[in-house]
Amino acid sequence: MAARDLARRRASSFPYLVTILALVSLILLFSAFRSSLAPQYHTAGLLHPSPGSSCNYSDGSWIRDLGPAPPRYDHRCKEIFKGWNCISNRKSNALDLLRWRWQPSHCDLPPLDPLRFLRRYRNKNIGFVGDSLNRNMFVSLVCMLSRVSGDVKKWRPAGADRGFTFLSYNLTVAYHRTNLLVRYGRWSANANGGVLESLGYKQGYRVDVDVPEQTWAEAPGFHDILIFNTGHWWGAPAKFDPIQSPMLFFHKGMPLSPPILPEDGLDMALKHMMLYVEKTSRIDTIKIFRSQSPRHFEGGDWNEGGSCRRTEPLLPEQVEELFSLEKNGTNTEDRLVNRHLYKALKGSRFQVLDITHMSEFRADAHPSTAGGKKHEDCMHWCLPGLTDSWNDLLVAYLDNWKN
Repeated sequence: MAARDLARRRASSFPYLVTILALVSLILLFSAFRSSLAPQYHTAGLLHPSPGSSCNYSDGSWIRDLGPAPPRYDHRCKEIFKGWNCISNRKSNALDLLRWRWQPSHCDLPPLDPLRFLRRYRNKNIGFVGDSLNRNMFVSLVCMLSRVSGDVKKWRPAGADRGFTFLSYNLTVAYHRTNLLVRYGRWSANANGGVLESLGYKQGYRVDVDVPEQTWAEAPGFHDILIFNTGHWWGAPAKFDPIQSPMLFFHKGMPLSPPILPEDGLDMALKHMMLYVEKTSRIDTIKIFRSQSPRHFEGGDWNEGGSCRRTEPLLPEQVEELFSLEKNGTNTEDRLVNRHLYKALKGSRFQVLDITHMSEFRADAHPSTAGGKKHEDCMHWCLPGLTDSWNDLLVAYLDNWKN
């Protein structure tokens, strides 16, 4: 009797079990479908939420504010490189650039408050280490802070290219210029022969993947906050022509044989430089790697008549058209470099400042023809302009890490 009752109960519960399993299957199927529709920058692992925050600042859109948009700082700030000063150079949309602000999808990104920043980072040293795109960001921050604190000492701390101490707050902000992070210089074949000579190499550039460039070697021991970048020079044919002046990689003073490709050299350099920073910095030093800044050449690359003359941000479908790896577009550099960067960062104590996706929209924010250059500048950014938003993002990330 008890056995029959148990059988009836099992039979009566079977339809409910089937219903539950069906619902679970539908949920899993819907999740997989949504994943398949996710944009490429996400599936490629290029979207990083800020640590300690439920907000993903990299997911959002550009909003145009109505009414007048006062600049964050005067375009006459002396640190602005002449070619980036789009207001002085009379770029047609230079003032309109100030109207656009990045709006994350699930939170707000307030503009950097320079007085609050000076007070919060009193007695700190902040170092930007990298190529001219990091200088772009450095200048933006310095100009914003200078607007509220004129008591400034100009100097070159720890071998920096340039630096400023805001004396009332004992806050130092410096820029260390380095193209590859690692040491490199001209190489010529030795008359006595060697490994590279035996392979037919006559000249090129020696790149020591395990030796930091001297311009920033002392920076990890000096700065409390470090913001790194690299990538643009690793694929620069005008400098490192694969035939006439190739990159020749060395490790522990010896040439790597067989020679490796630049992308493999980048992997090695990132790995060794991150280990170097970990070894030479304090345990409480905040170590940040800024993701790759996108270029916006259309109609060809920089040396092929490419231009960037748009006056408004791109639409999402236009972004994918220009940056899709599958379509092998002119501007895939940022996503390719980010793949190497995220691979190297995995398991390290470095944090990611992800500015790539938000910047991919801003084809309108480059100097372009302003300044009368031979080739249009579709890589650097107008100041005041987009890199102000990078510093807004930096503050949001730093606030989360400190809390």
